Amino acid sequence: MSGLWDDQQVLVGAYAFGAVLEPHAAVPVVQMAFVLNLPADELTWCAQPQSCTGLVHLLEIDKAPVEWYWRPAVWPVANHLIHRPLRVWSLDGPDTTALDALECGEAEHLRMPAPTAAERQEQLTAELAASLAHLRRVEAGFWQRDWRSAHRGSGVYPEHHLWDAVHGYLDLLAAVQQHPGPPTRLGTGGPEAAGHLPGL
Repeated sequence: MSGLWDDQQVLVGAYAFGAVLEPHAAVPVVQMAFVLNLPADELTWCAQPQSCTGLVHLLEIDKAPVEWYWRPAVWPVANHLIHRPLRVWSLDGPDTTALDALECGEAEHLRMPAPTAAERQEQLTAELAASLAHLRRVEAGFWQRDWRSAHRGSGVYPEHHLWDAVHGYLDLLAAVQQHPGPPTRLGTGGPEAAGHLPGL
């Protein structure tokens, strides 16, 4: 994998989450989060950077019933969708303890702890702002020939990147609206005080 990024170790962790962690649950699709050592602004929520298409094919996750998400190493793995994930691979190799527990339906105690409400809100706000900035970059470059050329290949087209940017932002926006922060006193000047969401 390091050959995809000039010998840089990019993939640093793999986490399972969702129904696969629940004992005796029906699992039509395995949900996975892959932690990459790339800038956060390249891995905003639901973004599929062109540089990662080779990694998808190398891991063969496009050939299996897997729903995957990229997460930057500088951010928490968990978010509004990825709830208390279980690490199954790291730079040390497969986490056999976690995989054995997962096979037996006893992985609950190995899952990551849930963030506090304050931590969740802080992360959502940061990700929403980053997602909006990404959406604006995609919109600005969408009709530029160089941008379109750099964002196509391996069955991926500029329209896919635009859809991912819109979907990721709207999904985060819905999460922020569902979990609003604490009310702000009038006169403080914050965006929440005026009834506006961060990033809008």
